[in-house]
Amino acid sequence: MKQKTIYNLKYFATVFTVAILFISCQDNYKRVGEEAVKPVFPQGIAQNFTLTYTETVDEMNTEDESDSRVIAVLSSPVTEDFDNQDFKYRTFPEGLKVDFYDEKNQKSVITADYGIVYSQTNLIDLQGNVIIESHDGKKLETPQLFYDRANNWIFTEETFTYTNPQDGTIMDGEGMDFNRDFTFFNAHKTYGLMTLKEE
Repeated sequence: MKQKTIYNLKYFATVFTVAILFISCQDNYKRVGEEAVKPVFPQGIAQNFTLTYTETVDEMNTEDESDSRVIAVLSSPVTEDFDNQDFKYRTFPEGLKVDFYDEKNQKSVITADYGIVYSQTNLIDLQGNVIIESHDGKKLETPQLFYDRANNWIFTEETFTYTNPQDGTIMDGEGMDFNRDFTFFNAHKTYGLMTLKEE
């Protein structure tokens, strides 16, 4: 009986020691790289997404009726809404198309393979085969383009090809900024061949 008690005490002591070791162990491993990235999930996903932006000439009250005009129509196969994050944004992982309309209702079109709209900064980041085609046939092609909605200003630091059929020119360059109507255009660096239309 005495030996059985000693055996039980040894067994209890072993279990107690192992339990203390497990309880006192802490995970001090510092995670880096992919292990450190917390998963981020959208709060909503919309398919066959279309958003129409309109504006009115005069400020409206709640009961006023006024004609509004369409200034842009954004469409995409899929959009993901990350407004549940501290820095809110919306992505267009399968590409997007934006139709812009000027005061004369003339349409210009922007397309891209991928897009991010940052709600808090009014900045749009377009990536992959970005093409802008203006209503008068001017065309800009670049791998990445930023659009500042607050200032109606467009810019890139990437390479670009700009085609102007009005004067028959094709310009290659790197880095540029311009307004939405292409009435002001500033190319940072141009290179390659410039094709001029003969009279």
